[in-house]
Amino acid sequence: MCGIAGAFWIDPQHEVSEEVLRRMTDSLTHRGPDDSGIYNRFPHEHGPYGTVPGVGLGHRRLSIIDLSGGHQPLANEDETVWTAFNGEIFNFQSLRARLEGAGHTFRTHSDTEVIVHLFEDEGVDAFAHFNGMFAIAVWDQRHRRIVLGRDRLGQKPLYYCVHGDRLLFGSELKALLQVPGLPREIDAGAIDAYLTYQYVPHPRTIFRGIHKLPPGCYLTFDGKKLEVTSYWNPDFSREMAISLDDAKSELIRLFTDSVKLRLQADVPLGAFLSGGIDSSLVVATMKQLTDQPVKTFSIGFPQKEYDETSYARQVAEHLGTEHHEFQVTPDALEMLPKLIHHYDEPFADSSAIPTWYVSQMTREHVTVALSGDGGDELFAGYDRYKAVRLAAVVDMFGPVGRLGSKLGMKFLPAGGPQKSKLRRARRFAEAIAMTPGRRYLDWISIFNETRRGELYADGFVEKLPDTDPYAFLYSAWKRSGKRDAMTAASLADLTTYLPCDLNTKVDIAAMAHALECRQPFLDYRLAEFAIRLPSKWKWRMGRGKFLLKHAFGDKLPDIIWKRRKMGFGVPLNTWFRGQLKELLHDTLLSETAKSRGYFRHDTVETLLREHDENQFDHSARLWALLVLELWHREWVDV
Repeated sequence: MCGIAGAFWIDPQHEVSEEVLRRMTDSLTHRGPDDSGIYNRFPHEHGPYGTVPGVGLGHRRLSIIDLSGGHQPLANEDETVWTAFNGEIFNFQSLRARLEGAGHTFRTHSDTEVIVHLFEDEGVDAFAHFNGMFAIAVWDQRHRRIVLGRDRLGQKPLYYCVHGDRLLFGSELKALLQVPGLPREIDAGAIDAYLTYQYVPHPRTIFRGIHKLPPGCYLTFDGKKLEVTSYWNPDFSREMAISLDDAKSELIRLFTDSVKLRLQADVPLGAFLSGGIDSSLVVATMKQLTDQPVKTFSIGFPQKEYDETSYARQVAEHLGTEHHEFQVTPDALEMLPKLIHHYDEPFADSSAIPTWYVSQMTREHVTVALSGDGGDELFAGYDRYKAVRLAAVVDMFGPVGRLGSKLGMKFLPAGGPQKSKLRRARRFAEAIAMTPGRRYLDWISIFNETRRGELYADGFVEKLPDTDPYAFLYSAWKRSGKRDAMTAASLADLTTYLPCDLNTKVDIAAMAHALECRQPFLDYRLAEFAIRLPSKWKWRMGRGKFLLKHAFGDKLPDIIWKRRKMGFGVPLNTWFRGQLKELLHDTLLSETAKSRGYFRHDTVETLLREHDENQFDHSARLWALLVLELWHREWVDV
């Protein structure tokens, strides 16, 4: 696990100097504290393949495999292919055997060397052969181009920008911001999307002109033409016909092999254990595959409603793991500046706080940790899918069903705790007249369309592009074609919420502490299998993950299968009436915040007052606004 940065240019006047390249690379030191490397080649007229552009590759290394021989950037035998790579290629051993059979000679035992040799043979088609999590930069001298590629499910980030005739790229946005003269122009549409989703969706970033490479895509740039091509396009609209027993056998095979591949490491390895189904299954499978004690890590909080350690402890005792349990009292005032610096775009998922703490404490014991991310999207684990299925039933009754919901809304409260049953019922009724995709966005939004309209100042509305944030979700939703609404919602989450929110949260929090996090549920073979599964093998009797229980029911204590799902969160509601109240009010009502011209001052005051007086739980909205303003002060007001 590492950090990469670099540049490609044609005009010598646009050269990225070695000093700047080192600054870009060193801004990622936290991602790779063990080693660093630079490759820099300047433009000249005569090379064996014609005019040679300028190229710079920078790499920070966290040593995981081949500790002594995996230095990067790394080249093939004749140095016509160079790479800087962040991540892991889990099937590198089988690829290496194939390449050696084809006559390639290897100098190291690292997975990185597989990349350059396979690229020699396959070119950009190489990406489709990798099973892993990766962000890869390749300098292809034969074709005088730079190539960037990202893994299928967006586990590793990759930012890029075309600035004149040069391409700049890096594992984090902060690497690009080291380049002198790079504009930091705020994209109003990105703010609109951020307040909708709590993140800025790809390919956008918060800055106009800087982009994220979407998952499952590669980019080529030769100084004149930039092309982004998708290399992973599973058909979400096709559902397989498969018996329950066959589905069970295939799931066990795929999941076991995925965990096995992710146990490859030359450093200490363990697993996050929340006590939920997904992380518990990862640990149970690890225990099955190794004769060494499995190290597990969980984190607890003083507030009972946010503490899962009792469940994690039961799983650890059941499986006999070497369990480490940390109890922390989050210090939001101390934590906020760190989050704002490392999440160098506005990012409003407050579960980044416990993720930060568990990563920090886990790193004291191991260098690699496996996690259960992806199980909810692939096997319908979120509670919100209940609402999706219920709404589909209401839709079957047409106008009569929608009228009944509208009449019932009159008896439901508009305020109160956000997650109370009555509030959820009202939100359900309010959105029932919408189309299924639009309705789902209304339910998951931080600020839905109505609230954003009330929040935005007139001058800011004029800056908004003629696009709708819904387009991002809808493009994912419609890929499921005529399949049921729950399938459409869960698979849309797989390609939106998972890469943009969950994977971003885990990558940044873990890599801030030089911890590699591996996610067995996100093996692309397992994902392709789950994508085609009929919903009847995912959801039964009002609960998701039916097939997981059918396949692995005997692996875990029964209470883990029956327990209510608990979010990995923090008590924002009480923080904003206690230790963070002064900071919240001083920040959001400051002249600095007002001067940005984004929001109506009276609307912000109303949100604060309603929250203070416990009329309404606006904690998620206030957190999003607080993070946005503090982000501006860290990354723009400089």
